[in-house]
Formats: sequence, C-alpha cells, structure tokens
Amino acid sequence: MKQSGTLRFVLAATLIALTAIVLQARGRTEVIPSRLPLSSFPAQLGNWSGKDIPLDKDTLDVLGPGDFLVRDYYTADQPEPTNLYIAYFPSQRAGDTIHSPKNCLPGAGWAPVENDRITLVLPGHDPFPANRYVIAKGGARQLVLYWYWAHNRGVASEYWAKFYLVKDSIRMNRSDGALVRIVTPLLPGETLGAALQRLLPFASHIVPLLDDYIPR
Repeated sequence: MKQSGTLRFVLAATLIALTAIVLQARGRTEVIPSRLPLSSFPAQLGNWSGKDIPLDKDTLDVLGPGDFLVRDYYTADQPEPTNLYIAYFPSQRAGDTIHSPKNCLPGAGWAPVENDRITLVLPGHDPFPANRYVIAKGGARQLVLYWYWAHNRGVASEYWAKFYLVKDSIRMNRSDGALVRIVTPLLPGETLGAALQRLLPFASHIVPLLDDYIPR
C-alpha cells in the first residue's frame, strides 16, 4: 500500500513538472477561447430551480483566476437541495490548476467513507467515467459525483486530466479546463442507489450545456 502511494505521488509530481515545462515553453501563443460566463448558466433545469451561493474573497484567492459557479437547485418534491459546483480555468499555464475535491472536502470537515468510479451514460454524449464519493460530517452524509471536463471530454482521474492538459497544450495551444461536481444529501434511511438515481437525471441536464461554458 505504501509503495502504491509512493508511485502515485511520483507519477503526479512527474506530470505536474512536465505540465509546467510544456506550458511555459508555449510562450505567448496560448489560445483563450470565447465562451459564456458561468453566471449565465441556466437557473432552471427541468424541474430544478437554482439559487446562487456566492464565494467569499478568501476562497476565490485560494482558487485563483477562473470562473466559478456554486448553486443549489431545488424541486417542489425535494426539500434538500442538489448542489452544483463548476470551476473553469481559462489558462493553467501559470500554475493555477484545478483543485481536487479529495483535498478540498476534508478541509471543510467532510470525511470520505466510500469512494469508487462509475460510468456516466447520459443523453447527447459518449459515456465517460466519474468519481462517486460518500462523505460524512457528524451524522450527515452526502453523495458526491465529480469529474474533470475539457474540450468535450470527461475524465475521472486527475492524472489523466493532467496528461490531457499537456497533450492539448501541444496540439491546440490551450490549457483551459474545468471541474464539475454535483452533491446531494443522503436522507435518513436512504440507500446510495436511491440517491444516485436522484443525481443522474440532474446530471443529464448539466452535461449537454457544458460546451457553451467550457469550450470544445
């Protein structure tokens, strides 16, 4: 187990170093594509109605230059909100890279109690992998789905996200990318499968819209 963790650390460090070298070597040729701001992301998604949650200055300073959306979505028959978080970075060349929820959630007091990967099969897009986490704080539990998204491509692994970052920088002169995270509370007595079935229809509204805000 320790050897496996060391190997992952070495791979991550190598990818980050390679990313920095390649992105810096591209000089001033980076392409920053036009896109819609996340503030214009639809507040009405099917039966879900959204309410924005502003980020404070300290959080924005930690995240770095980018475009961020945090919004709770409600339905008439669901008292607990489904939370959507999208973090888009138009350039990761200066080291402003995507923060993994694996690091952010424990910092907010949430401890992972279960994690695996699933394949999302959603309308209008090829299947792609996503991370599925169950997190807990006190007596509360939440189900989290998240994935990395760039150029109409979804991946679960942060290592693969960095690999594609290098590849796309060489091929396209672009280093933009995003994290998409969806969270719903696990209600008392509710199974993980039932909570997932609540998230999947919501995700099916999200994914077809991403290309307008996270360009291909």
